[in-house]
Amino acid sequence: MDDDERPGAEEIRSAAAALLEENWTGDHTVPATGLYPHQWSWDSGFIAVGLRHVAPQRAQRELESLLAAQWADGRLPQIVFDLDRDDDYAPGDSFWRSRTIAGAPERPTAGLIQPPNHAWAALLVHRADPTLSRERRFLKGVYPRLVAWHGYLAARRDHRGAGLAAVVHPWESGTDNSPLWDEALAAVPDTPAWQVTRPDLAHADAAERPGRKEYARYFWLAERYRDHGCDDTDEDHPFAMEDPCFNALWAVSELALAEIATELGRDDAPHRARAARIAAALEGLFLPELGIYGAHDVVRDTLVRKATVNGLVPLVLPGLPHAAELVDTMRGPGFLGGGALLVPSYDLRAPDADTALYWRGPAWFNMNWMLVAGLREHLEGPLADSIARQLVTLAVRHGFPEYVDPITGEPHGTRDFSWTAALALDLAITERSPQ
Repeated sequence: MDDDERPGAEEIRSAAAALLEENWTGDHTVPATGLYPHQWSWDSGFIAVGLRHVAPQRAQRELESLLAAQWADGRLPQIVFDLDRDDDYAPGDSFWRSRTIAGAPERPTAGLIQPPNHAWAALLVHRADPTLSRERRFLKGVYPRLVAWHGYLAARRDHRGAGLAAVVHPWESGTDNSPLWDEALAAVPDTPAWQVTRPDLAHADAAERPGRKEYARYFWLAERYRDHGCDDTDEDHPFAMEDPCFNALWAVSELALAEIATELGRDDAPHRARAARIAAALEGLFLPELGIYGAHDVVRDTLVRKATVNGLVPLVLPGLPHAAELVDTMRGPGFLGGGALLVPSYDLRAPDADTALYWRGPAWFNMNWMLVAGLREHLEGPLADSIARQLVTLAVRHGFPEYVDPITGEPHGTRDFSWTAALALDLAITERSPQ
C-alpha cells in the first residue's frame, strides 16, 4: 500500500480517540454500542492498551472496573452486564442470574470467562504513565486480583494436570465460531430449555454470524454450566478444550505479573515459574505437519489438527522453540502467502473457510495486533511493520470494523468497534517500536 493511501498519525489518533470516548460509559468502554452493549473481559484488556496513549487514567479505570466484578473463586467474568441493556444481548443477566450463585459478585455477570490478557494490559498501561500509576497505586490495587485470577485458572481449569487451562464453552475462547471447536460442539445437544433469541442479527448480517444450530448448542452448554452453579468440578461437562491462544495469553500475562511484582517489591519467581510451565505444556499442542499449534480436546483426549490463527498466537512468547515454523506458516499459502492483507483466522485453503463468516476465515484486528507483538518479539520487524500498517489503514478506512475480509479488506460485522480503534491507535503510535 502506497504511503499516500495511508491515514496520517493525527487522523488516526483523532478518529480512534473520538470513538473510544463515544463508547465510554463512565467506568468502562463497551465493545460496540449496538451489538455488544455490556463490558466484555478481554475486550477491556485490548481497549486499555489503546486508551493508555490518550487517556491513561481511563485505561486504568477500564481494568479496575472489570476486576471489581471478580468472583470469590478468582474468575474474571466474560461479561459484566448493564441491567438497562439486558434485552439488547442474549444470553443476558436474566439467563445467568449470577447473583443467585455462591461466590458471584453483586454486579450481574456471566458465569463464563475469556482469555487472560489483563495482566499484560495492566503492565502496558502502567508503563504509559508510571507517575500517574504510582500516584493512584494502580498496580498495587490490581495485582492481588490478577494473582487470584491466574490462581483460578491453575486450580480450576487445569483439568488434566498438564499445566494448561481448558475452556468449557466456545465463548470462553474469544474465537467463538472457530473450526477448532466443530467436532466437540457437534456432540453437544441443540435443545436448550431457554428460548434462543438473536438480538445480534439486528446489528450484523446473518451470513456473517454463527447459525441457528450453533447458537442452540452454545445456549445448551451455557445452560448446563449455569445449572451446575458454574462449578468447574463437573466431570461430565461435555466440552473442555485447551486452546493455544488462551494459554499463550496466560503465559505472557504471567510474565507481565512477574514485572509487576518486581515493581511492587514482590517475588517474581512464582510467576516466571508458572509462565515456563505453561510454555512447556504448550509444546504438546504443536503440530509439526502443519507448522502450527492445535487445540487439545480434553474430553476425547485428542488433538484438533486445524490451522487457525489461534495456533499462531504463541509467537507472543519469548524463546518459543517453534517461532521460525510459525513465521513460515504465517507467510505461507494458507495465510499471508495466499494474497491476504492481514492474517486470516483460518487457513484459506480449507474447504470450509469463509472470509465473511465469524472466525472461519476473516481477519481480526486483535489477533493481528498480537501477531505484530509476536513478530517484534522474535525480531521479524519488517513483516510486523507491514501487518501493522495494513491494520491501521483498514481500521481507519472502514470506520473501525469488527473484522475484515483478509483478501479484499472489505469490512464485516459491526462498525465503530472499540478494540479495533484502540489497537489501531496503539500500532500507529508504537510503529517500529518494540511492544
